[in-house]
Amino acid sequence: MKIPKRLQPLLEDGLIDAVIQSLMSGKEASVYLVQCQGHIRCAKVYKDAASRSFKKAVQYREGRKVRNSRRQRAMDKGSNFGRAQQEEIWQNTELDAMERVARAGVRVPQTYGCFDGVLLMDLITDTDGEPAPRLNDITLTPDNATRDHAQMMTYVMQMLCTGLIHGDLSEFNVLMSADGPVIIDMPQAVEAAANNQAKTMLARDVNNMTRYYGQFAPELFNTNYAGEIWSLFEQSELHPDMTLTGIFDDDTTLPDVDAVLAHIEAARKEEAERQARLNDSGDFD
Repeated sequence: MKIPKRLQPLLEDGLIDAVIQSLMSGKEASVYLVQCQGHIRCAKVYKDAASRSFKKAVQYREGRKVRNSRRQRAMDKGSNFGRAQQEEIWQNTELDAMERVARAGVRVPQTYGCFDGVLLMDLITDTDGEPAPRLNDITLTPDNATRDHAQMMTYVMQMLCTGLIHGDLSEFNVLMSADGPVIIDMPQAVEAAANNQAKTMLARDVNNMTRYYGQFAPELFNTNYAGEIWSLFEQSELHPDMTLTGIFDDDTTLPDVDAVLAHIEAARKEEAERQARLNDSGDFD
């Protein structure tokens, strides 16, 4: 096959030995099977920003820290240098996020570095040793759907324990390996504590997974893992080894405005009476 331009330098530098075939093409990258020192791995070639179709990338970048002030100013101005730096950060975010969540126990492909817009990582395989399918390409039994949904909720929780939210989690970004689901595609990973949309993105990730697995096990629609996980996170009680229940009652009760105003008025009158008593006492001095 014709060698993609982005992979040619890796061949020349000996990082990969051969390009075997194209595996898939997505909204932000194309993935190729490559041979590296006797192993079959994946090379994820990121598309240029102008060619990507990932929507609302700006909201995902909110809260990402850039230590170099010159780089930050350039990105804020949108200069050519700034756009190049932003692109480099977007690409390296996936590598950093995958390494970070893997240490917390989340199943993601093992990575081997990002080189000029190419991420090298393990090939995830199914029970036959073939490239693992995405979740949207398989059918599950109710028991397997319930089991894998619980596993995915644990992964979402463990990611949040590292401070990260996937941000684009769905049946299209999970592979079904021989040993269970594996999460992929994390260049848009969100820093939970620094992004104003973090709660919404976490809920969307959880709801996407519940919607998918719920078609095989409808009882999952009665769970509220998003509410439970976020509540524990806000209270600083979330830890990676805890067992989730999926049971959580959102407090949707509207405040009793009249009662609040009455309480304020009563407090105002009480303070006015106290001041009056003080003034009366002063008259006798």
